[in-house]
Amino acid sequence: MASFNEIWFNKVNEPYGWLGNMSPHPVMYEGQDWRTVEALFQALRFNDPKVRKDIREQDSPMTAKMKAKRNDYRPMRVVKPMSDQDLANMRLCLRLKFDAHPELRRRLLATGTALIQEDATGRVGPCDGFRGARRTEHGVVGDNMLGRLLMELREALRKNTPALEEPPAAR
Repeated sequence: MASFNEIWFNKVNEPYGWLGNMSPHPVMYEGQDWRTVEALFQALRFNDPKVRKDIREQDSPMTAKMKAKRNDYRPMRVVKPMSDQDLANMRLCLRLKFDAHPELRRRLLATGTALIQEDATGRVGPCDGFRGARRTEHGVVGDNMLGRLLMELREALRKNTPALEEPPAAR
């Protein structure tokens, strides 16, 4: 069970779903509109402009994610999931989202000092315990990197400093 000072988010239609990368909040990156942060995040794993365009043109964040995971695209990835570069890209995507949507920035700041966790309970993918956390009978397990990055951004916004730096170029 979550304590009073914890925020768990999972699905977009749930109370804190706006925190997730699947939320319907478009961003602009390098002069292009992206329907969601998830689409941009997935596309940043590739250098090939055709692959990025294919991912960007998907109607939903889930189809963008699935497109990026296609077997014929996987060998073209230049950013390994869960790598330092992947985290830098996630940081960039969050900054773009909260910079583009002042109401979300206000809502994030309104979470105060609450622990923010992406709820990956019940998910089995290798990235789920990295991006989020799982509730188990032994407590909470997982790296909760998305939650950590959101709290890092919240702190940067609170200090009124530039949110986060651009990631280094993918290698």
